[in-house]
This record gives sequence, structure tokens and C-alpha cells, in this order.
Amino acid sequence: MEFRCVSKLALTAMIFWREVFFDVQEDFMSKVVAINGSPRAAKGFTAMLLAPFLEGIKEAGFEVSEFFPTRMNIKRCNCSEMNCWYKTPGKCQHTDDMDKIYPELWQAEILILATPVYVPLPGEMQDFINRLCPLMQPYLEFHEGRTRARLYQDVAIKKIVLVATGGWWEKENMDTVKRIAMELARDMNVEFAGALLRPHAAVMLNNGAPTSDAVEIFKTAKQAGYNLIKNSSIDNATLDSISRPLIPEEVYRKVCNGLLAGVARQQ
Repeated sequence: MEFRCVSKLALTAMIFWREVFFDVQEDFMSKVVAINGSPRAAKGFTAMLLAPFLEGIKEAGFEVSEFFPTRMNIKRCNCSEMNCWYKTPGKCQHTDDMDKIYPELWQAEILILATPVYVPLPGEMQDFINRLCPLMQPYLEFHEGRTRARLYQDVAIKKIVLVATGGWWEKENMDTVKRIAMELARDMNVEFAGALLRPHAAVMLNNGAPTSDAVEIFKTAKQAGYNLIKNSSIDNATLDSISRPLIPEEVYRKVCNGLLAGVARQQ
């Protein structure tokens, strides 16, 4: 079941804005765009897991562009009118640093969303995701009981991958973030190609240096990036290895509660 919700005038405007603002040129170099939404940018646990993953992707022959929303001027989606669909299709009303990211997104075959788990996302990461709407056509479809959209035909994105780190022990604490990434992929009508999840990420470090477990996880993350390109997929065994427990739950909880109690005593 399908229906169109855009006028001929809007379609004309859509073509105009895409030509003026994006100037997408044919480029045979395969590309990946990675969005690291961590407030700590390149210095956080998310970056520690993302870096070897991107290294594997580069070794497999893809070009990578990485962006840090927390270090950029990305305004909130706040027009409340869906202007990027109904007034200027394909063009956001804001002029900000998203204008640096949009052209890269139009040419990238893979979009990587990298984020720590908050409740559920850091604010800047949510703002970035909301601002992806101009990439989607004002054309709705109905699949398996859900209303969906799709990307413009000349947006190259074919896959979305999630890289996420969290402070709680179990990887199920990341389910909401994973569901957001999966739903975004379905709304764009592209493949969700997997999630690299690292719970209790702080355990990867000991006195500021990576543990032996962390080194193995980073090697596996690099292989995952390579396999994503060469095999077009990441197998479940690889993903499970990245998210495997590194410490018993009760031990980790005791350590965390001890730290929290120490903070409380200082208040």
C-alpha cells in the first residue's frame, strides 16, 4: 500500500535544492561516513572501539570520513512543519555544520552510528539523527504493519552499522539504542548490517592502558570492519566476541557501587 504526499511544485523544488546545495558528483571511490556522537569525541571508549573498526574498513579499500557532532554546530530539528519534505524537499531550513556532512552522506555506501549509551542517546547524537530527514523522500510506504519512507534514489547509503559502548554490565542495556539504529535503517529502506556492542566498557582499561582482553577486542573489531567490506557482512560470532563479558556481574556491580558510595560521601 503506497501513497504520494508531495505536489509537482514540491518535486521541482526538491530537484533544485539537491542540485544547489549538495552538488553530488559521481565518484567511484567507495565511502563510509562514521558519526561519533560521544561527548568525549576521539578520547572516549566509543572512539576506542570505533578506531580499529574503521581501520579494518580502510584496509579493505574504503575511504572513511569521521565526524563528531559534539564538536560541531548542529542545530536541533525544530521547525515543526517538516519543511524538508513539504516546503523545500531535500533541504533543511538550518544553515550549520550539517552542510559539511550532507554531501558526504549522499556519497557514502555505509553509515556508521557510534555512540555511548545514555538515556538513550547523547543529545547531539539525537540531533544528528533527526537531521537525516532531508535525505528521505516525501513518499510513504506501508510494509509489515509499519509506515516507512526511503532515501532518495541517488543517496548511496545501502547499510547502517551501530557501534555502541555502555557503562552497565549487560549488553541488553543497549537494546534501545540498537532498536533506534535498526528502525532508522528500516525507515530509510536500507540494510541494518550489525551492531558492535561493548558493555562495561571501562573494564577495557587498567591504569589507563588497554587490557589484554581489550587488545583482543580491538583486533576483532578491526576484522569486523574488514569483513563488512570484503564479505558484505559481519558474522554473529565476531559480534558476540566483541560484546563478551570481561568480568563477573556481581564483581562489577560491587566495584561500581563502591565508587558511587565514595562520590556520595563527598557531597
